[in-house]
Amino acid sequence: MWPLLEQTNAIGGQEITSGSYTIRFDQDRKQTIWGLGFEIQSDSIRSGNNGMDDKLVSGVPYDLTESERQRFYDQMLRAGTGDRGFRYCRLAMGLYHRGLDKDKKRMVDRYKGQTALLADMLAKSRIEGVSVEYWSPAPGWKSNKKYIDGGLASFEPDFLDALGDAMVDDLDFLAGKGVPISMWGLQNEPTKTKTGYSSCKYSAAQYRKAFKAIAPKIKKKYPKALIIAESDHGWTEDIGKALKADPEALGHVDAWAFHKIGHDSTKQLTGDYTSGAAGKPVFNNEFEYLHWDKEKIGPWHTINTAQSIMNWMTFQNAPTWFWLHALKPVTNGEAEGYALGYWGPNGGGKPINGAPRLETGHWDFNPLHWNAVAGFLKYMPWDSVRYHVDEPKHSGKKPYTEHRIMAWRTPKNKPAFVVTNRASKPFTYTVDTQSKGDFQGHRYGPSTNNESIGTKKGPKLTVTVPPMSIEFWASGS
Repeated sequence: MWPLLEQTNAIGGQEITSGSYTIRFDQDRKQTIWGLGFEIQSDSIRSGNNGMDDKLVSGVPYDLTESERQRFYDQMLRAGTGDRGFRYCRLAMGLYHRGLDKDKKRMVDRYKGQTALLADMLAKSRIEGVSVEYWSPAPGWKSNKKYIDGGLASFEPDFLDALGDAMVDDLDFLAGKGVPISMWGLQNEPTKTKTGYSSCKYSAAQYRKAFKAIAPKIKKKYPKALIIAESDHGWTEDIGKALKADPEALGHVDAWAFHKIGHDSTKQLTGDYTSGAAGKPVFNNEFEYLHWDKEKIGPWHTINTAQSIMNWMTFQNAPTWFWLHALKPVTNGEAEGYALGYWGPNGGGKPINGAPRLETGHWDFNPLHWNAVAGFLKYMPWDSVRYHVDEPKHSGKKPYTEHRIMAWRTPKNKPAFVVTNRASKPFTYTVDTQSKGDFQGHRYGPSTNNESIGTKKGPKLTVTVPPMSIEFWASGS
């Protein structure tokens, strides 16, 4: 089992097996939950993130057959709802969208129809739009003239002004081919270097200077786009602090993005990601497991992922949360920890690290991750509103880390809640829903997806959750 930070589900060495909870629908509503996001690998990368393969044209949805594309849209991106599932698609500029114009200063398709396929995917999946984020600017703007490593060639005002115009042109290229723009970020993980894949390093002062020059241009052309900042440590480290220290720069920040990748969900229960946020939303826009080359992904990770979503929203008031990849090719060793599913890529190759054997152009779920997020897509529609839950606390101080709960009302005002059990014994929740209607139960787990577990009548429900399970209880009346 993955090591826990601090397991607070035992008293005096004896594991807790029950608790009483009250959903406070009678109190003020909390944040609106916009919906969830994912990233799309629309171009190739070598296994282990070891550079890009520009001799190979391979990606999603490009590689998939027509019928498999539609199944991908219906069963994963729309989560089998028949309506809407994911709201946002994260697009890695300079990595999975890296074609270049003749001056190598603006990004275009690297292969014929790349952006048109993305637009078709978004439309058929009813996804609102893309979160455009640079892994690297186009090489023509960089000191080393390459996508990988290096930094900007200059931070002089005229240079940054021209770079900002080029980045607006990048968005115009996408939008002109039918890709709606929902979010924008200057740079993914801006302090990292020697990544082996597209990157661009900024100091705090450099990031602030570039952000102040470019973000206003993005907002002027795309006023509805959410401008996210730092995309690794949010407001908590040097770049975030530099933006906060400059009122003009801070004024351009709409939200802070964090990468708490693969963390024990307890960190979102005990940590502080909001006190220095200057009143702006915070959320995690990349989550996956990085230890794919050291140990196997297991049942604990399924429940931990669900609890990451819940704890970010419950304790940090996050309005959204992003998993990393929808699909990874079976030939990428990191796929087991990174992907909600696998696909058989163009060019073939043997599956590695436990990936299934798939025909070229076909895909399948990675249930250990997919089953963790699927219920939220199905039973927590876009713009649901979270409500507080009174819950028991270990020694009167901290909520239980292994048994989590979150409640909301859908846009149609239907009450719903989700509970988890990350412990080794069954746990019984007694939940006062303050709602008299019927609730239908649906169970998820490492090998369980949307199992119907019956109906219970409110307002008080007693539900016993098996070990390593997630249950959604949604009102049907």
